[in-house]
Amino acid sequence: MAKLKSVYFCSNCGNESPKWMGKCPACGEWSTYVEELIRKDGAAAKQEDTRSFLTGKNEPQLLKEIRADEEPRIDMQDNELNRVLGGGLVPASLVLIGGEPGIGKSTLVLQTILKLQSIKSLYISGEESARQLKLRAERLNIDNDNCLIVCETNLDKIFGHIKNTDPQLVIIDSIQTMYLDSMESSPGSISQVRECASAILKFAKQSGVPVLMVGHITKDGSIAGPKVLEHIVDTVLQFEGDQHYMYRILRSIKNRFGSTAELGIYEMNQSG
Repeated sequence: MAKLKSVYFCSNCGNESPKWMGKCPACGEWSTYVEELIRKDGAAAKQEDTRSFLTGKNEPQLLKEIRADEEPRIDMQDNELNRVLGGGLVPASLVLIGGEPGIGKSTLVLQTILKLQSIKSLYISGEESARQLKLRAERLNIDNDNCLIVCETNLDKIFGHIKNTDPQLVIIDSIQTMYLDSMESSPGSISQVRECASAILKFAKQSGVPVLMVGHITKDGSIAGPKVLEHIVDTVLQFEGDQHYMYRILRSIKNRFGSTAELGIYEMNQSG
């Protein structure tokens, strides 16, 4: 049976400590450390592996000898989303879309991938059943023969599904429901969110497949989970609006491949 050890994580920055501390030495916040249990045997090696997407030998190279051919961006068939992303979705990128529960994040990403009829996509749902997603797709009234659906929260099994289906675009809804077997803590915990996001980033960079990741936000409007989550991903988009009104705003908080000054305006109606 795997032995467990107690580790403390800062809920603000994700810093790890073997004991509780009143003030985080990394970010300076007070009373942010929470206790989590992790496995001793093999867990550390597996966690370290998820934090690096470099494979093989990584030797120093001359800057002038490095090839930097720009890959064409993926046209998302959505002018608002394309503009906020900086001209389309960059291959091998990891994009986090955050917003309040019920604001329309899942509808937005499902509507987007259904429009991409020439791109094979895999929608991974940890919150809704396949039947619920089918009903949502019927309401959107968009036909797509290249969209695959799987309801799973175990990230190791998810990578198996990705390997078997070989998609060109992956959607994960949501990061707070995903978990790794090597972590003893529950889905949505600081360590699970951090390690799952690191593993997904590694997959995206190694395979070249872009990933759209849905995330929840807290009461103060920040992305739920450790602050380090926003540093792991390439782009952070915020989907905002009042649930009592029809308009939504999509804005970029962080974008490694474009401007953060753009806004996308959406109108919610019965069909999406």
